[in-house]
Amino acid sequence: MNVLDPHTITRHGKRAIERCLALSRISEMDGGILRQYLTVKHAEANQQAARWMQQAGMTTWQDEVGNQWGRLASSDPAAKRLIVGSHLDTVPNAGAYDGILGVMLAIELADLAHQQSVELPFHLDVVGFCDEEGTRFGATLIGSKALAGDFNANWLELTDEHGTTMADAMTVFGLDPLKVQDAALDPTELLAYWETHIEQGPVLEAQQQAIGVVTAIAGAKRALVSFKGRAGHSGTTPMHMRQDSLVAAAEFICKVEQSAAQCSNSQVATVGYIDAKPGAVNVIAGKTTLSLDVRAQQDSELDQLLHSIEHHAQAIAEQRNLTLEWQWTHAAAAVACDQHIMQTFMEACARNDESIALLPSGAGHDAMAIATKCPVGMLFVRSPGGVSHHPSETVVEEDVARVLAVMYSALAIQIAKTQETYEPVTHDDVALAAG
Repeated sequence: MNVLDPHTITRHGKRAIERCLALSRISEMDGGILRQYLTVKHAEANQQAARWMQQAGMTTWQDEVGNQWGRLASSDPAAKRLIVGSHLDTVPNAGAYDGILGVMLAIELADLAHQQSVELPFHLDVVGFCDEEGTRFGATLIGSKALAGDFNANWLELTDEHGTTMADAMTVFGLDPLKVQDAALDPTELLAYWETHIEQGPVLEAQQQAIGVVTAIAGAKRALVSFKGRAGHSGTTPMHMRQDSLVAAAEFICKVEQSAAQCSNSQVATVGYIDAKPGAVNVIAGKTTLSLDVRAQQDSELDQLLHSIEHHAQAIAEQRNLTLEWQWTHAAAAVACDQHIMQTFMEACARNDESIALLPSGAGHDAMAIATKCPVGMLFVRSPGGVSHHPSETVVEEDVARVLAVMYSALAIQIAKTQETYEPVTHDDVALAAG
């Protein structure tokens, strides 16, 4: 593969940004971005992405769950598949780049390979996942879990805010709910999955780095935690006789923060919601419910942190003579990124004189679902201000061009490895890339 001149890379990186902005105008919201699963706007986004894929020399199709695909084919019909992509759906009032940039960069990567007449020893498959965010029906990673063979048939009965079931929405969209399982990938055909994504956090910017190689995607568990005491009049109930659930919840929140802060491997814990009842200014709260979101790079670390938090909750409840209830609402195992793919990305950075950061992803991604079927790797692009899931979400144009150059070099390295003509760069070069 020829080394691409900076002008070419810059032009394609700029076009990826322009296409993200073009897709932002395909929205269900007036004055904002919203694109939900199985809506008219989902169909429009798939159609537009398919046109861009075709312009890049790819054949295109939409699978049984609504993911949009493009293929730059190998001359060998039986070749394995290198899948590159991300998601095309959004949260309400979203930014233009979360997920979408990864799909647009994958299309540009295929376009560059097509223009350079690259001989592929594998199929280069680009995917735009249909639903990563779970905005419409509440189930997340629908598109990627379907590919992994983990689509839950009970999801078909989930309803949106208008009472429409997922099954009915699929039918209107032109899909057959009874054929969703046919979207599952055959792991024997897969080489790997790569995903490029904005960081959605402040780490790269704080380290003055444009590009990050993701080491792992954090596992997460979520719960609703309820402290039950006794409501009472705020003026007539002495302090020593109270069973105040809200005070217990406040103490618990501080313990959650302290427990995570004492960890040593980027574990995090968050309380983002609290509801005190009866909620009157002159009534002691009889029941307080709060959310808990705990994440860690390794499942054992997640379990250890949760054990500490649960211990604190129980101690607080006992000290204050309260009842404690847990309702678990979400669990996702941690996913380690493939070491060989990480090495490929680091060597690609070295070829482009890029220093990088190695960092975990605290957010979930489609790669988590695909990891059950094949090796996965991720690249992060700096998020100015650490902002995401918000209209002010943005990227630096130069960063986008730089990560595209790294992706192209990684593709060249992967081709050489697959053809067994691979000559690794020196360990010194890789160490330099890693900073």
